[in-house]
Amino acid sequence: MARKKNVTFNDIAQYTHFSKTTISRYFNNPDSLTPENQQIISDALDKLNYKENKVAKILANGQTEFVGVLIPSLSMNYYSEMLNQILASYEKYGYKFLVFAGNGHDETEHRYIQELMSYKIEGLIVLSHTLSSRELSDLQIPVVAIEREDQFVSSVNTDNYRRLAGFQDACVKAGVPHKVIIRDFGLSYQEAAAPLQEIFDNIEQKYAGQKKGIFLSNDDHANILLNLLIRKYHTLPDDYELIGFDGAPISEQAIYPISTVGQQIDQIADEAVSLLVSQMQERKKRHPVPLA
Repeated sequence: MARKKNVTFNDIAQYTHFSKTTISRYFNNPDSLTPENQQIISDALDKLNYKENKVAKILANGQTEFVGVLIPSLSMNYYSEMLNQILASYEKYGYKFLVFAGNGHDETEHRYIQELMSYKIEGLIVLSHTLSSRELSDLQIPVVAIEREDQFVSSVNTDNYRRLAGFQDACVKAGVPHKVIIRDFGLSYQEAAAPLQEIFDNIEQKYAGQKKGIFLSNDDHANILLNLLIRKYHTLPDDYELIGFDGAPISEQAIYPISTVGQQIDQIADEAVSLLVSQMQERKKRHPVPLA
């Protein structure tokens, strides 16, 4: 069986009666052609059953269409769902993603950044908190941060007033006694289980027989506390009310669905990718205009 011939720029040029330079411009700078000529070439590609050679395109113009993603952990539902939404944007924007989970280790994340840069990524999305925005800005590529310190890079963030200050204000307004506990629970179930067990034991001892409402900063931690309650009482006791934050799938999948404050993760992810794409496209222009 004869091997099928790959369609070349020369074949397309002969079919359309355009020069190979014009065909090259269609792939690398289509806006430099009239809409009519773009359509002629597009129709020719369909007729000739052209399959784009991605490697050749990268070698020709240095544009890999790769975006790096650096996340703290895949074990927490918020980050895994955010990553799902980011990856799903390929259908809309056409960029591929190289993903690393840093697990909060400074040396590891620096090594991952070097690895990503070696693949000539065109942009970077960062959810990890380890590297400063100053370090990220020094990479000299578009960077968009999600829910983290962002002084020197662009970012997409939730209004976190609701997560702490909003809770306190609501309690004060309603005249409800409350206490804020701030702890580092790590990035995994294993790390968070021990401190949450300690907090649970303290609540059980100090507020026995009283109605207790507990607002946790994310749905994973709310689910861990729910599991502690069920292990002890085999149900969710009437004197406990739990609420999480994120709107991650685990809030619905828990043995007792957990009330939660949703963050609209899909919209945050889409906004982050859209912002990054606009910056990457701006850099490809001959005279880039700084983006606010």
